[in-house]
Amino acid sequence: MIHNRSCGSGIWSQPMRQALILTVIIVLALLAFASSAYAHAVTQGDKGYIMEISGIKLIPFMYLGAKHMVTGYDHLLFLFGVVFFLYKMKHVAIYVSLFAIGHSTTMLAGVYFGWNVSSYLIDAIIGLSVVYKALDNLGAYQRWLGFQPNTKAATLIFGFFHGFGLATKLLEYDIAPNGLIPNLLAFNVGVEIGQLIALAMILIGMGYWRKTTKFWKHAYTANVAMMSAGFILIGYQMTGYFLA
Repeated sequence: MIHNRSCGSGIWSQPMRQALILTVIIVLALLAFASSAYAHAVTQGDKGYIMEISGIKLIPFMYLGAKHMVTGYDHLLFLFGVVFFLYKMKHVAIYVSLFAIGHSTTMLAGVYFGWNVSSYLIDAIIGLSVVYKALDNLGAYQRWLGFQPNTKAATLIFGFFHGFGLATKLLEYDIAPNGLIPNLLAFNVGVEIGQLIALAMILIGMGYWRKTTKFWKHAYTANVAMMSAGFILIGYQMTGYFLA
């Protein structure tokens, strides 16, 4: 966990300035991205394809699942936070497996049983998961509460909400009941393949970053920026909820 040791000169210490600059960049990137996509959304072309086809289409649904994961910025932010201080592959495997179990369970059950929940509220909770993990990485709970919440349980619980987020979107596309179960399973397999691809890229980047002398210097900045991005996602989704 990070404990900021920088005293800085005046109100704006170097880590705070770096966090502010990175936050502004993230805000601009999210605003640009939001004009053409939403968290957990499926592109218009994919949406039309899903609504038109029927029967068992394993490969297309597997592709769509993988595409969703590698382009899902909220998923990637959360995964980035989860693995930020995980150095051993067995620990990475445990946490990613917990996230995958949670994500898969609510995605499959949500679509099959038709659990229709406001996508805005679910995506706001997903933004909260990013904030939670960033604060966890910053050691905030130990300072504020005097104890460390169970990080494995939190990863599983937030995995449930990430799965709900996808389920709410898929329900909007009225997938044909013919071949529903095999197609959903194929989609979920694709999601996990996409997760492994995204995770591999994150770990490769983290591996190089950790070897530099600037890792600990910028770790605080990165988690503050991640927390800021989470708050932006929450605000964006809650605005949509009240205006929709």
